[in-house]
Amino acid sequence: MGRRITAEMTQRFSSDSTHPILYSFRRCPYAMRARLAIWVSGLCVVLREVELRQKPLALLDISAKATVPVLQLKTGQVLDESLDIMFWALQQNDPEHWLAPASLKEAQYLIDWNDTEFKGALDRYKYADRYPDYPANYYRQQAELFLAELEQRLTHQDFLCAAHFSLADAAILPFIRQLAAVDDEWFKHCRYNAVKQWLFAFTNSANFMAIMNKYQAWQVDDPITLFYKTA
Repeated sequence: MGRRITAEMTQRFSSDSTHPILYSFRRCPYAMRARLAIWVSGLCVVLREVELRQKPLALLDISAKATVPVLQLKTGQVLDESLDIMFWALQQNDPEHWLAPASLKEAQYLIDWNDTEFKGALDRYKYADRYPDYPANYYRQQAELFLAELEQRLTHQDFLCAAHFSLADAAILPFIRQLAAVDDEWFKHCRYNAVKQWLFAFTNSANFMAIMNKYQAWQVDDPITLFYKTA
């Protein structure tokens, strides 16, 4: 799940293990952004792919929420919010400067919008049959308020909050990808051309392709799968 950025987050996570355990689900946008940060940081974790319909007891034992991503450190500390995991990784090593101080305030604003109003509209758009009070187009129009904000920014610069790909881009793009997939024909022809170009560049990037490798659902007796960025 997501979490609002707080001022203390870049200070409060320590490096206490080189092989924490990450419970993940390939297509979950929250898990994607956690994997992106871990990958870019160069840290190494043990990856356990979760089958959401049959969550492993090991996950249920450490997280009452049992929603991916969940990161268990060697000390036993558990991080079960995607932004906490991103900050944990990037605090230790941030080679691409995703946490540049000048962009964090704007990143907080956009990620908070993404994780609240936009995510709510996206869920209703994607599962409109569960929300019959309005048609799917109504929920999409609510989501478009956020798309319009992103379009305005990306029309004048290549990335959301900095001159380079950074925290806001990594945290938000997986959700834009999810929205685009609901009705790919609509998205293909929509007016948000800068957003489309931004998403295309992301989904064709080496980092995205690396974190989207397929893994079998983890079983207790499976060998360890290490997840880390190779040289």
